[in-house]
Amino acid sequence: MHQFSPCFVIPNYNHSKMFDDVVRRLNHFELPIIVVNDGSDEKTSVCLRKISESNPLISLVELLENQGKGGAVMAGMRYASEHSYTHALQVDADGQHNLEDVITFLNASNENLETLICGHPVYDDSVPASRLIPRYITHFWVWVETLSFSIVDSMCGFRVYPLASVIPIIEQNSLGKRMDFDIEILVRLYWQSVPMKFLPTKVIYPETGSSHFQIFRDNWLITKMHTRLFFGMLIRLPKLLENKRKSDKSQIGSIHWSAKMEKGSSLGIRFLVWSYKTFGKRAFELMLHPIVAYFVLTSSSEKKASIGYQKQLMKYQGRTASIGWRQVYSHFYQFSVAAIDKIGAWTGNINCENVIVHNNNINHQLVEEGRGAVFIGSHLGNLELGRAIGKYNKNIVINAVVFNKHALKFQDVLNQSNPNVRLNLIHVESVGSDTAILLKEKVDAGEVVIIVGDRTSTTAVGRVEYVDFLGKKAPFSQGPFILASLLECPVYLIFCIKESGIYNVYLEAFSDSMKLPRKSRKETLSKYIQNYADRLSHYCQKEPLQWFNFYDFWQADDEKIIRRNDKLG
Repeated sequence: MHQFSPCFVIPNYNHSKMFDDVVRRLNHFELPIIVVNDGSDEKTSVCLRKISESNPLISLVELLENQGKGGAVMAGMRYASEHSYTHALQVDADGQHNLEDVITFLNASNENLETLICGHPVYDDSVPASRLIPRYITHFWVWVETLSFSIVDSMCGFRVYPLASVIPIIEQNSLGKRMDFDIEILVRLYWQSVPMKFLPTKVIYPETGSSHFQIFRDNWLITKMHTRLFFGMLIRLPKLLENKRKSDKSQIGSIHWSAKMEKGSSLGIRFLVWSYKTFGKRAFELMLHPIVAYFVLTSSSEKKASIGYQKQLMKYQGRTASIGWRQVYSHFYQFSVAAIDKIGAWTGNINCENVIVHNNNINHQLVEEGRGAVFIGSHLGNLELGRAIGKYNKNIVINAVVFNKHALKFQDVLNQSNPNVRLNLIHVESVGSDTAILLKEKVDAGEVVIIVGDRTSTTAVGRVEYVDFLGKKAPFSQGPFILASLLECPVYLIFCIKESGIYNVYLEAFSDSMKLPRKSRKETLSKYIQNYADRLSHYCQKEPLQWFNFYDFWQADDEKIIRRNDKLG
């Protein structure tokens, strides 16, 4: 029988200024309101008693001593369960939560009775920096403790709890009673395979409001909690890995790279850039090893792709050797180092002394002639360092074509950190006539267009050429090469790899102007792409672990497989 009997649970410790407004707005929903007086002072206690006596929707639970937010929430949920309510929507008393989202959250809970509905906060400028930094540290540890990215946010208290799942965890565990509660209950619910759904909700920090979050005390409690949860994760490691294996196995075939959801937000990227600028590269490098170990442990499809690539490379070179976790770890580690160097390039920590541009006369010639050009790059090494040559060639305007929105988020933050870099990112879903017209205007104005040639797209299924790459046929997108021919300008290849601590940017002439004759269009296009694949193969052999395509590159560009995986995803 479908049963949904929700109520509100509001923990209150010395909140009186905003509390009247919170209750007034909740009255509109005509649902029971359980207010927990968490050992407040006499003035607040009197106020709460008066409000509860005048409002038939309110039930007041009084705790003689202050327990902390978590202790008050647990007391409220116990009371709700004892009075036969099935779900409890937790609301803070200080006015931070957006009560306009109550209906959305309750409807989601009503449609998914066993699911925990969680708020994913959208902050305005009122959020203190001191609250954001520990937040992202906590996000990282929660991902480690669950071996999953499923928990989008673990600290927002605006949630609808299914009490049938929550009460046993409360009774069977000694949970944190203060600000650590919101995090711990979420991780333990995940361990119990309770489904979760995250909905965006605005969170503000009112000027007239007050917070009982104490930076040193609560962060210390959260640190101890993460220690407990980490060892709890180790105990449950076989089960968590098995659950992840089953989840990966349920996704038939290899999900195409461009069908995967991008993780991260602008706020999180800003935190990374801020951390780099504040603590420096060395501190970041110390953080790398546990982070890399975590991803090697949990990223099964990427790990499989790394092994497949390294085996194919060794086979092509006529070498035989087993590829194990050490080689995979090194591959992931090189990717992390490249990410740090990417930030370093835009924050000015990597300068001309750290970058050698080979055949830089190409850039000088373009500037002197006022000509535009196309540079075809790849996911080998650190293409961002190659783009950063715009910083050292003031007269070159660089436009980079990207196929995923996550790159736009990252670049937006980097541009803000160093607005002197003249780089424009152009996001496209596929290479069409509108894209060609836009980029033709850029080239005619004497600007440079950079596009990668070693990625295919779900929006361009079938528009690939199968050419030899490291001894095996692989699909390469036709788009970048057709685009280069339409722009009617010089085409160059650009590769940027790190050798002995120095980034080497290799520029190579590819074609004065790519022509695709109508009669031999397919054969000519295939020849161009094969030439590109040969050069990519050459540089991959120079620095094998710097090619960062962590998916099955030789995967057939099969529309049926991609559609099937899109449905599963």
